[in-house]
Amino acid sequence: MSDESVLEFPCAFPIKMMGRDTPAFRSTARALVEKHTGAVDDDAVRASPSRNGRFVSVTVTINAASQRQLDAIYRDVTDHEDVLMAL
Repeated sequence: MSDESVLEFPCAFPIKMMGRDTPAFRSTARALVEKHTGAVDDDAVRASPSRNGRFVSVTVTINAASQRQLDAIYRDVTDHEDVLMAL
């Protein structure tokens, strides 16, 4: 994997995850990101329920330090069984 990136680091970067709308998913989504970034402020986390209320998208905006950090976050997020989709 290359260390080249079109992004200039550090930069603000949103990590968006979708899953079933449960309190556990919201906590899990945040914890998956914080494992790589340390604690994030509450105002950096947004949740948007689906129209029918069964699903939720959780967006955690981080101050990304490197492409390597983003790759590690996305590996953990996409490997987690509760995350249905990540952007």
